[in-house]
Amino acid sequence: MNKVLLTSILILVSFAAFSQTSIGIRGGYSTSSYTYRPDPSSRGISVDGIGAPTFALVFEHFNSKNAGIEVNLQFLQIGFVQTEEESDPVNTNETQFDYLKIPVLSSFYIGRSGRFQIKLGPHVGYMLQAKVVIREYANATPAEIPTYGGAEDKPRKIMYGLTGGAGISKLFGKSTLAGEVRFAYDFTNPEGQDRIFDMNSTNLEFTLAYLFRIKDSKNSSVMK
Repeated sequence: MNKVLLTSILILVSFAAFSQTSIGIRGGYSTSSYTYRPDPSSRGISVDGIGAPTFALVFEHFNSKNAGIEVNLQFLQIGFVQTEEESDPVNTNETQFDYLKIPVLSSFYIGRSGRFQIKLGPHVGYMLQAKVVIREYANATPAEIPTYGGAEDKPRKIMYGLTGGAGISKLFGKSTLAGEVRFAYDFTNPEGQDRIFDMNSTNLEFTLAYLFRIKDSKNSSVMK
């Protein structure tokens, strides 16, 4: 984990050495959903996710007209809620995952002081914690999603996937306010003990960001 943090910080700080670089914070709300397959012959089973606040440090760099790159160092909580509806009362299993997530996004915009932006790129992350919120049933048919926050659990820590987003932003001198919606698909399967065959998740975020430009462009083709 220390190596991941150090590498992330070095990558992010390096962007500050280039022209027209802004830094800031982004915060909002995220929701997630999960799909899993208990065994190779079974179809995907969808389960509800959880909603939680999210926040990030933002580094944005534009080095050409209408195009640039954005890197976030983000704290993200995702997870699943699975129910055994045949029981009376209904039994529930809920697990929460805490990740340090790093999206690296190509950013394109149109407009001047008011902008419409689209963003797309890969993300990687590291699991900080897996927590069993509630566990009320086991040994179901088909098999339920197993636990990941127990003493004997050994979940995979690495997250990776694709993130895309769209939003609007408004420039006020060196400051920028931005609202954005992001969608992420994770190829991540935290199962590391072959208890189920496969699992992946999606994540939807609604956020607001404040950025402050720390270095102006020396290239006249870059909009200020």
